[in-house]
Amino acid sequence: MDKSCCWRRPFVVLLFCAPTVIASHAQTFTTLVKFNGTNGADLRAGLVQATDGSFYGTTMTGGTSACGCGTIFKVTRAGVLTTLHTFTGPDGSGPDGALIQATNGSFYGTTAYGGASYGGALGYGTVFKITPAGALTTLHSFDSTDGANPNAGLVQAADGSFYGTTTYGGANGDWGTVFRITPGGALTTLHSFAGQDGADPFALIQASNGSFYGTTGNGGTFDYFCNGCGTIFKITQAGAFTTLYSFTGGTDGYNPLAGLVQATNGSFYGTTAYGGSGVPAICFSGCGTIFGMTPGGMLTTLYSFCAINCTDGAYPYAGLIQATDHNLYGTTGFGGAYGPGTVFKITLSGALTVLHSFDGTDGSFATAGLLQATDGNFYGTTSQFPADNCATDGCGTIFRLSVGLGPFVKTLPTSGKVGTLVKILGTNLTGVASVSFNGTAAMFTAVSPSLITTNVPTGATTGTVRVVTPGGTLSSNVAFLVRP
Repeated sequence: MDKSCCWRRPFVVLLFCAPTVIASHAQTFTTLVKFNGTNGADLRAGLVQATDGSFYGTTMTGGTSACGCGTIFKVTRAGVLTTLHTFTGPDGSGPDGALIQATNGSFYGTTAYGGASYGGALGYGTVFKITPAGALTTLHSFDSTDGANPNAGLVQAADGSFYGTTTYGGANGDWGTVFRITPGGALTTLHSFAGQDGADPFALIQASNGSFYGTTGNGGTFDYFCNGCGTIFKITQAGAFTTLYSFTGGTDGYNPLAGLVQATNGSFYGTTAYGGSGVPAICFSGCGTIFGMTPGGMLTTLYSFCAINCTDGAYPYAGLIQATDHNLYGTTGFGGAYGPGTVFKITLSGALTVLHSFDGTDGSFATAGLLQATDGNFYGTTSQFPADNCATDGCGTIFRLSVGLGPFVKTLPTSGKVGTLVKILGTNLTGVASVSFNGTAAMFTAVSPSLITTNVPTGATTGTVRVVTPGGTLSSNVAFLVRP
């Protein structure tokens, strides 16, 4: 398979028609932070809400180091930004994936470049740990044989280890890998891609059955249109690998450049950056799709962007999230009423609503997914394309979008055995009266207005976690899975 045709998040030229799609007006959009280069630039990853109530994230470039290798930052709901770490190269460069907060309270992530091999080709990338105070530790530096350029985030599994992917490298050449790494930094390669089973993998999710599901931006069944249009795969913790679907480059789309989300109905949902049934004169090769897939691999295209024109958005580089109203939310890198992209909502049956169209002054080129915080609002980032005009066009933004959804609580982790320590994140948790797991009461400790700690109580079963506060009852956004 010739890999010369393959690309990752390419920058494209898009022709726009006169706007005819009307965006929803029942929302409030606020730009919280505008980056200036010194405090970071080019935000390619989404945010994570931490137990202290603030948000943490990364910038791909910028910072105060000579190399402009990117930063790690903290931002409050009010938009107060603090730079926690500026990468220098040997400790990593180009953090391109979202952070996760592990059960030990520290954050874990990856850099696409840098590390022990920094220099020459800029290095093969790292896995790192950083404390909320900003103390960074490099856990692993890739050397290409064990993978190269990890540009997606990690997921912490129930076994305590972290699982992730590298876009390139591996035992079979330059197709990428799936790996497991312990909190202490011991790395195991679980799968090396070979092209026909996929190439250039992206973020993993751990599904309710314990296995991991992910996408590859390229590879799969050979097709003369795109020479391997990408795949969806499943892999167990032991490394047993299955290709569930190979994209064809037709109405099903091609180049899925983001991970999946498993919805409450058990199916998986995601995006392809290109392809679909959009108007060829606008997007030439299709403006991207939204799809659903059953656990068995049956795929349905729910929506094709630019079906009439591109005011609905074009090129959804980021993945989706399912919000507390059970609808899916996401972003597009281009299109919309003004051109620089959109924020949208789509029902599980495929009805799409544009919630916000970026106009450049409030951000552009949203390549990262959204976060629904416990206050019910959505938070996201824009990378502000083109990045090389950062000084004049802006260096990226952090924004908040309110659509009227109410507050909730989320658990860290989202599964565990009886007795497992569980952190409950929320907003205005002062004066909590009770905590229950699917109706079974649990003892708890109120740590702060944004954090409660508890343990899975004896007799608990899988279901919703509820927290009773003076202001009402807050429910968890996802069911807590009680493991045997």
